[in-house]
Amino acid sequence: MKHMMAWLLGGMLAAGSMGSALAQENKDKGAKEDVKEAGKATGQAAKKTGSAIKKGTKKVVHAGAKKTRQGAGAVEQKTDKK
Repeated sequence: MKHMMAWLLGGMLAAGSMGSALAQENKDKGAKEDVKEAGKATGQAAKKTGSAIKKGTKKVVHAGAKKTRQGAGAVEQKTDKK
């Protein structure tokens, strides 16, 4: 009886490990697919970064132009008073 329980338990463990190995094999897409996904992710990150840089640059340029207009206005007021 003890031997039969040991064989039964051993068989269940072996069957369970084979099932998990097969499940992992189906989930693994392969190295080629991983490289493709990594490339796509890198491209998307570059697009996001480029958009953020464009937005930031636009803000800085507009802020600089505004300060230039303010400075020009102040100089104009000083020169008109004379």
